[in-house]
Amino acid sequence: MRKPLAISVICCAWCLIGQAAGDEVMTLTLEEVIRMAQESSPNAVQARNTYESAYWSYRSYKASMRPSLSLSTRPSLNRSTSSVTLGDGSVQYARTNSMSNNLTLDLSQNLWFTGGTISLSSSVNRLDMLGQNHTTTYYSQPLQLSFSQDLSGYNSMKWERKTEPLYYKMARKQYAETMELVAANAVNYFFNLASAQTELEIATINLEAADTMYAFGLGRYNIGTITENELLQLELNKLNEETSIITTQMSFDEAADQLRNYLNLPSDARIEVVTSDSIPGFQVELQKALELAYENNPDMESMQLSRLNSESALARAKSQAGLRASVYVRLGLAQTGDDINESMHNLNDEQSISLTVSIPILDWGQGKGRVRVARNNLDLTNMRLEQQQLSFDRQVTRAVSQFNLQERRVEIAHRTMLTAQHRYEVARQLYMTGRSTVLDLNSAITSKDSAYRGYVSALSTWWQLYYTIRSMTGYDFQNDSLLEYQIEYGY
Repeated sequence: MRKPLAISVICCAWCLIGQAAGDEVMTLTLEEVIRMAQESSPNAVQARNTYESAYWSYRSYKASMRPSLSLSTRPSLNRSTSSVTLGDGSVQYARTNSMSNNLTLDLSQNLWFTGGTISLSSSVNRLDMLGQNHTTTYYSQPLQLSFSQDLSGYNSMKWERKTEPLYYKMARKQYAETMELVAANAVNYFFNLASAQTELEIATINLEAADTMYAFGLGRYNIGTITENELLQLELNKLNEETSIITTQMSFDEAADQLRNYLNLPSDARIEVVTSDSIPGFQVELQKALELAYENNPDMESMQLSRLNSESALARAKSQAGLRASVYVRLGLAQTGDDINESMHNLNDEQSISLTVSIPILDWGQGKGRVRVARNNLDLTNMRLEQQQLSFDRQVTRAVSQFNLQERRVEIAHRTMLTAQHRYEVARQLYMTGRSTVLDLNSAITSKDSAYRGYVSALSTWWQLYYTIRSMTGYDFQNDSLLEYQIEYGY
């Protein structure tokens, strides 16, 4: 849908001053402002940092589910005096002068389906008794297999396997949503400045017209064709427009400063904005918007995570209310010797199994209470999520409905602006020919200015609604494509 160019900055005092001083003015379109905002605005930078944190957190989680290999050593020197209890029960003090070294290679793997951990290790230890009778002993464990498992029934790894991918998926969608909200904010700042430019243009044109009309009225007054009251009204019009120039200039400077700050531009950068002469003419299908919102909006993952976390809390409370047990099993081969080769031969079997059991006998209902609280929290979460889903549906429906109506509002605002402009020209000519009063002229000026502002406001609302719907649905309806934002990571 084509629209005549409605906003253009002409005869603006700040522009004339800037050109006289040789300052370069940066002229920005709406598309350029949105691109700059998504690159440099504080909200965009924060969104990228948040997304990167979520990305590396998810990578860390995936790494924790893979086998890990580590090499460790713990050398120590011990020169001290300590008490030693003899066989007959007496105590003597003995001097210890030793040095120990060890080297361990460990391969471990978390088992998400059970919540346990299995590891395979190999180690060698050396003990040197220092002093006159120096001796060296080796203790080697070339192969050790261990397994630890919590038997209480709560498997945190299983729940993390469900929630961690959702956290990352939600972060990706939140980044796309934030970028569209950044665009909506940029639209707001853009049209705030466009409105300020419009007001400055209106004030400039009205001052020129008021000055012309006052000079014309003064001539008519001198020949007696208008009263002194009309002449004074024309002079008041001129003075009011001079005041309006000052006020609108201040508003323009403030709006320009806000846009500069949002785009992270230098404080001395001179900027102006130019609106497009058209808006895309299309409607958004409500059912399609709802389906895309359910598929692409991060609120869906947030709701699902809330439910999973509540279910996890209930499972944990149940596991802690009853019998709790854990098992640790270690199997391996080991040997000692005066040298490392000797410690590697004739290996002996080693087995170690431990079972820890805890049964609450008297807890005064603490475990049962925690289960009831967790179950009530889950019920409340389900109820809250149902309300959130209904509210989300209403938000999408309302935004789509307003957007589809806004196109017609822009058309009407444009026609109103053209009609008001034509009426003003007619009223001006009638007054100059003495066929109307100054009140009629002032009314036409007011209608013209109001229609001009209304058109800018209608354009601003259309673009804000458009990017709001994009943020809700993660979809570009103009180009019929999903929104994709890529971030380059350093490795």
